[in-house]
Amino acid sequence: MRQNQSHQSVQAALLKRIHSGEWTPGSYIPGEVDLAAEYGCSRTTVNRALRQLAENGIVERKRKRGTRVTPMPVARATLEIPVIRQEVMDRGGQYQHSLLLNKLGKAPASVYARLQLPEKKLLHLQSLHLCDSKPYMFEDRWVNTAATPNIEKAPFDKISPNEWLIQEIPYSDGDISFSACAATPKIAEHLETSVGAPLFLIERTTRMNETAITTLKMYYGEGFRMSSKL
Repeated sequence: MRQNQSHQSVQAALLKRIHSGEWTPGSYIPGEVDLAAEYGCSRTTVNRALRQLAENGIVERKRKRGTRVTPMPVARATLEIPVIRQEVMDRGGQYQHSLLLNKLGKAPASVYARLQLPEKKLLHLQSLHLCDSKPYMFEDRWVNTAATPNIEKAPFDKISPNEWLIQEIPYSDGDISFSACAATPKIAEHLETSVGAPLFLIERTTRMNETAITTLKMYYGEGFRMSSKL
């Protein structure tokens, strides 16, 4: 592990391990001395990273007992960002994806508002996810490249932006909403449905602390059903 890491980079690395399930809710993570040795940094750097995670409610710190991942409240509904490939496979389908757009450019004003960013170039990605060679979901995504190192070199011919971001970019929080909408001509063409057909729309924005990562809209056709756990 490289030397002189910042507390932000250590924090991101720890958060990624939490989101991956390496450290599950309620479990204790290694102490500051061990983490400092592992990440090649000072104990003070690790302390700052853990303190920020604690302030964000990701971990709990108790004197003489250590640091553990915050347990999920018993009566709290939880939503995970799904890997669409796995979502399709869990339904018994064969997954494919097609990248329709990959371009840097200016976004609509509503996108900058959702990301709380000044007007600048963002990466615009549009993907079509398929189940058994039929349209499953159309994804329209804007990405803050400053928060996503190497995304412009990502092999999107082999992995979808959805799965690449989940694997490579840790997040601390976000917003999500669900609604119904009518298919526009463009979306109707991608989903092979009629213009005006009812669609299920998921809108999601993710952040790493105060830094916006990505915002997207996911359009599902007729027959889609979403489920979660309590």
